[in-house]
Amino acid sequence: MSQAEHQGGSSAVGQIDEIPPPPTGVAALGAGALGLLAAGKAQYSVFVQTLYYTVRGSRRPGVIIQQCYEIGNRSLVFLCIVMGFMGMIMVYQAGLQVKRVVPDLTLLGATFLELLVRDLAASISALMLATRVGAGIAAEIGSMVVTEQVDALRMSAADPVDYLIKPRFIASTLMTLMLVVIAGTVAALSGMWTALVFFDLSPETFINWSLVDWGDVTVGITKCFAYGAAIPVVSGYCGLSTFGGSEGVGWATTRAVVNSSLAVIVLNFFISGVGYLLFQ
Repeated sequence: MSQAEHQGGSSAVGQIDEIPPPPTGVAALGAGALGLLAAGKAQYSVFVQTLYYTVRGSRRPGVIIQQCYEIGNRSLVFLCIVMGFMGMIMVYQAGLQVKRVVPDLTLLGATFLELLVRDLAASISALMLATRVGAGIAAEIGSMVVTEQVDALRMSAADPVDYLIKPRFIASTLMTLMLVVIAGTVAALSGMWTALVFFDLSPETFINWSLVDWGDVTVGITKCFAYGAAIPVVSGYCGLSTFGGSEGVGWATTRAVVNSSLAVIVLNFFISGVGYLLFQ
């Protein structure tokens, strides 16, 4: 081989082995925005399919009851413990701050109950459910994807959204409201105990519903249904988009927790804004 041919071959090999650099600056920002837009479009498609199959899909009551148990009963103790401590912490800190301004704490319970009904009970419980329920849904569906069980469902003419996400969607929507009511009650009782022990505030004074109106109840219930619907849809999409082996399942679980928590925060912002405009 001549020297020119050798140099030409080396040049060709160098061109083949050359890897383009990753995008930086504006290109990286644009690529990230396009990826986020594509993911949002795919999640919206899964949500629409879930709603469609909820009305027109197959009926499997036993599966829905099982998911109600997995989402509701298995999360009850965890949520009650979290909300119990949150009630004590918030009442104690709020009482200390109020005493710095005015010595009168008669409206401490009324203010706490208003915040609890309107926002805190639903939002904090949903964030906790995103960590437990969302991670479980993504891990379970992701494991089915990497072991080709989802492909087997498609070959059997069964839509994975109808078979896997819809039962969890219905169960989560129903059970989130019940869990929030129970966990919120625990938070109110723990806050009442804290006010009695640390601020000598009687239970009759603390349990004051004068500031809670139907607008607060409506906003709180709307948040319960919205969070309960968002968590299984977002987590189910993360599970269905899993690729690779066990590492992919772990990555899907992480994405499910992050995206579900972000969905709860974004929904909280919009529902609170609309509720303020309607019930101010």
